[in-house]
Amino acid sequence: MAEPLIDLRSVTKRFPGMKALDAIDFRIQPAEIVCLAGENGSGKSTLIKIISGVYQPDEGEIRIDAVPVRTLTPREAIARGVQVIYQDFSLFPNLTVAENLSLNKFLSERRALADRSEMRRLGAEALARLGVEIDLEAEVGSLSTADRQLVAIARALMSDVRLLIMDEPTTALTGREVDRLFQLVRDIQSRGIAILFVSHKMSEMLSISERIVVFRNGRKVAEGPTAEFDEPRITREMTGQDIGVQRYAWTGDRALSPRLETRSLSVGSLVENVNLSLRAGEIVGLSGLLGSGRTELALALFGMKPNHGGSILIDGTERRLASVQDAIAAGVAYVPEDRLSEGLFMSQSIARNIVSSVIDRATRSFFVDRRRVAGMAGDTVAAMRIATPDIEKPVGQLSGGNQQRVVIGRWLLTDPKVLILNGPTVGVDVGSKAEIHRRLRELAVTTGLAILMISDDVPELVGNCNRILMMHRGRIVEDLDAAAIEEDEIHARLKGLR
Repeated sequence: MAEPLIDLRSVTKRFPGMKALDAIDFRIQPAEIVCLAGENGSGKSTLIKIISGVYQPDEGEIRIDAVPVRTLTPREAIARGVQVIYQDFSLFPNLTVAENLSLNKFLSERRALADRSEMRRLGAEALARLGVEIDLEAEVGSLSTADRQLVAIARALMSDVRLLIMDEPTTALTGREVDRLFQLVRDIQSRGIAILFVSHKMSEMLSISERIVVFRNGRKVAEGPTAEFDEPRITREMTGQDIGVQRYAWTGDRALSPRLETRSLSVGSLVENVNLSLRAGEIVGLSGLLGSGRTELALALFGMKPNHGGSILIDGTERRLASVQDAIAAGVAYVPEDRLSEGLFMSQSIARNIVSSVIDRATRSFFVDRRRVAGMAGDTVAAMRIATPDIEKPVGQLSGGNQQRVVIGRWLLTDPKVLILNGPTVGVDVGSKAEIHRRLRELAVTTGLAILMISDDVPELVGNCNRILMMHRGRIVEDLDAAAIEEDEIHARLKGLR
């Protein structure tokens, strides 16, 4: 076997009050696809920053091509062929595709002026290496998530990359886009480039990797060929416990009046004559390809598409939902797909984020009642099992799973009758995902909350919904009994909608 491209030996990294990595041995062979798995806080991000030179290990040794590296800086890591594509892609949204692709080269050459024709040439060459076509003059901020990712990959491959690290690369991608990305990853591997793939999605780990390494609490707890793993084993290694697979069984009466009902609901050409119903205690899944209209449907139900056609009924009474305030007053709550830009005030405290949806209940004589805020926030932290006792901590310091629990807990304070969740566990590790699912099922059973769960995660839909709706080109095309269908059949039906 060839010498490892990257070889970490007994690497330890400490931060105040914690040991992020504890005597880690970690190797990547040339042109190998390795998946790194672990819950948030397991040490994955610290390992990436060690390999890319952002952090220096407190103990242990780094070897590249079997040669010990005394001090690895980000510049040195790039020079040795290490490139990282983070979740935010680290692109400039207000610059064009060509500008983003050529900027690093121009900066490294310390150019005072930019040559527009050379920018286009460099950009065209970078995209041609991937075999993709993207408008070079388009601003990156206007691109889809999938195309922004392609730009980030193209930029990384402009250097002499030997190891490409991809941190949660599929978080915001549809199934078709994930397939396209995986084809690209295999093509990159065929050029002799190694890939470290970090993901929370176990089906993707098993699909793309050749070897899986699992971290838990800063330690490597499992490693081996992908063929030796399945989803239950990965879950067990990541969490230290078995998280059983279960399905949600709704025991209500279909003869009862729906808690939420739409009649011929339309939103321009994006949603056409949708008739759906949710009864008390139901958890109904909604899936479909990009552009199916599912998000536009959710926004109409939450008062963010006031010019919709048709009718929306809550507990049998027609309601005009022309604003978010109308929706909240009617008993509808909405957890958006992107918690970072749409769901949270990242620099504000956990407490302030939690009470922001019911600020009127937290004020007295026009002043915020701190005791009342602390009480509501403390109760929510306990009910949602948010992993911190400090409600004054900035919410941006929480893990993705705990941030999502804050968003859900905030909307539960409005005492909703209907909860709409758009991608409820996107970017959430397996332990937090299981806890969120448990809480949603509990609320549906004990309070009669009707839940509409919009998701691309087929196991999530099958395990937590009693019905699954399939949406295509603005219409509901199927209403499936979740207890009577398997994941493979749903995947096949989604592919059939393309």
